[in-house]
Amino acid sequence: MAAEIERVFLLSGVPAAMPAGEVWEIDQGYLPPARGDDPTELEGRLRRIVHPDGREEFVHTVKRGLGLVREETERTIDRDTFEREWPRTAGRRLRKVRTRVAVGDRTWEVDRFIDLPVVLAECELPAPDSPLAIPAWLAGSVVREVTEEPAFRNSELARRAGLLPRVPSGQ
Repeated sequence: MAAEIERVFLLSGVPAAMPAGEVWEIDQGYLPPARGDDPTELEGRLRRIVHPDGREEFVHTVKRGLGLVREETERTIDRDTFEREWPRTAGRRLRKVRTRVAVGDRTWEVDRFIDLPVVLAECELPAPDSPLAIPAWLAGSVVREVTEEPAFRNSELARRAGLLPRVPSGQ
C-alpha cells in the first residue's frame, strides 16, 4: 500500500470566494469489513465519479490507519464490477460535490456533502511535515482542522448518512 498524507479541515460552508475549479459529482459507498478486520482501521470503498464532461470513473480503494498518514491502495474498476459490488455498501453511502482547486503545487478539494450539513476541505501533502498554507479564499471558512478526528472520516460520515430517514423524491 502507498501512503496517503492528507490534512482535513471542517468548513462553515462552501467558501464564497472559492475560485472556479474542476467539479466532480461523487457517489461513495463503504464495503462491510472483512471478518476479523477492525472497521476503524481498514476500510474498503467504492466510488463513482462523474467528471465535468460527463465521463464516469469507477474506483475501488482500500485504506488502513487513522489520521494524517494512512495506507491507501486504489484501482480503477469497470461499471459491471461497480454495479455488482455497490449493493454491499447499503447503509454506508454518501454523495458529495467536490471542487478541486489548484493552488501552487497543491490541489485543495472542497467537498459539500449532499445528505449531511457538512463541508470539508482537504489537501494531500508529499510528506507529513510539509508546510501547508491555507489560501486566503479558504481561510475565512475554516472552523478547525479535523485530520485526527475519526467523526469526520468519510466512512463515518457515510455511516451517519445511512441512518438518516430518506425523503421521497419530489418533496
